[in-house]
Amino acid sequence: MKTNLIRFCCLLALTLCALAQARTTNNPPATLNIEARPINREVRAPISFSPVIQRAAPSVVTIYSTMTIHERPTQSPFSGDPFLRRFFGDPSGPSEPRDRKAQGLGSGVIVSADGYILTANHVVEGADTVKVALADGEREFEAKVVGTDPPTDLAVLRIDAKKQLPAITLTDSDKLQVGDMVLAIGDPFAVGQTVTLGIISALQRGGFDISGYEDFIQTDAAINPGNSGGALVDVEGRLVGINTAILSRSGGFQGVGFAVPINMARYVMDRLITSGRVARGYLGINIQPLTPDLAKEFNLPDESSGVLVGGVSANSAAAKAGVEEGDVVVELNGKKVTDPRKLQLLVAETPPGSKVALRVLRGSAGGKPTVKSLTVTLAELPQEAFASRRHNSPQDGNQHAPGALEGVEVTDLDSGTRKQLDVPRSVQGALVVNVDPDSNAARAGLVQGDVLIEIDHKRVRNAEDAVALTQKVAGEHLLLKVWSRSGAGPGGTRYLVVDNSKTK
Repeated sequence: MKTNLIRFCCLLALTLCALAQARTTNNPPATLNIEARPINREVRAPISFSPVIQRAAPSVVTIYSTMTIHERPTQSPFSGDPFLRRFFGDPSGPSEPRDRKAQGLGSGVIVSADGYILTANHVVEGADTVKVALADGEREFEAKVVGTDPPTDLAVLRIDAKKQLPAITLTDSDKLQVGDMVLAIGDPFAVGQTVTLGIISALQRGGFDISGYEDFIQTDAAINPGNSGGALVDVEGRLVGINTAILSRSGGFQGVGFAVPINMARYVMDRLITSGRVARGYLGINIQPLTPDLAKEFNLPDESSGVLVGGVSANSAAAKAGVEEGDVVVELNGKKVTDPRKLQLLVAETPPGSKVALRVLRGSAGGKPTVKSLTVTLAELPQEAFASRRHNSPQDGNQHAPGALEGVEVTDLDSGTRKQLDVPRSVQGALVVNVDPDSNAARAGLVQGDVLIEIDHKRVRNAEDAVALTQKVAGEHLLLKVWSRSGAGPGGTRYLVVDNSKTK
């Protein structure tokens, strides 16, 4: 059975909305209760968690959202066929457009006594009205949506309760450890406030395409429809995360739930309250994992770790600081960079205009790599999205690359091909028009539509160059630099290692 990633807003299936323009709001800052110390892990588990729940549960609210769905008019099944209309008629004609209301259910957490509430973006996204019911069952308020951030699936609401509200205490989610006990609090299936118990199963989970920035806390505390936006708390009742999604084959909870860490949520909330949007830092580089094969091709030690810079955008923050293609980023502001997602998160959570210290390894042909310390002034991440495209590839004039790239067909990049495939003028090379799925090149990740820019550090100007260079390859490993169209972006360069020692 296919595994599905599910974000629960219960009944609403809503589309993403664009972020607002940069601005300063009149919202007062949120006054938070924060206890940064970790839990005492030497204390034996209690017989009852009732005191913990009494401390945290009053801060968890139920959120009701209402949105208007505009239904398109429908045609009669006979309206397009004169023969059928002759016998059955079409007295009604096309139906009139109509609107209907849809209801959604979720949870939220009061984080300040003056009414700020954290929840999941998909709980309130596209809603016309949002109402908040307090845990005491006696009070309900109309809520204002202060701001939303779809890339992290977070939203901030505010209610005017005329008196202090039961704000939860926040803690430092960076101090969590796998095995810590946690409780999930929310309103699943509209049955009323419910508490479930589990442990932290993993930290820094990502790569699920649930949201743009994923650094999830994974837990086996049961999360179900209606829990989205609710609280994940530690054994002292302190907020560690905002529940957002589950991994499930059935649609119900199967032991794998995810929460946004409260440290990330605090950063997003502060930006939404003060400016109405989240401005994120931007380096301007294309990055990829550093594999052992790539480390070898760049003359780096086998134990090297970090993120390989596949390309540097012209006039970007990274380019101005001296970052080069082929560099390996190993640290940012003293924090180790182990994979591309880690680097993206570190940069995204740093405000534009900030100066950050990068530590990179720079390999050299035949020599030892050097360590470079660079200072980068971050730019702002452009708010752009590019739809993925599929194109037919040209077939005339294709050339078969021999030997080292056996199974690969290439052709020249002419003006028509550039326009068809949306390849920038700055990209020079040979277009890959076909890759044998059983070839070593395919196993390395080369796909139709890639542009070969370099072969073994030598520039490729056209298809003839590509064929000639592959004929000169003597070793079993071939380093390729390619430009690829990204399904979620404008495209960029990356490195691949074709291992021809492997049998086909």
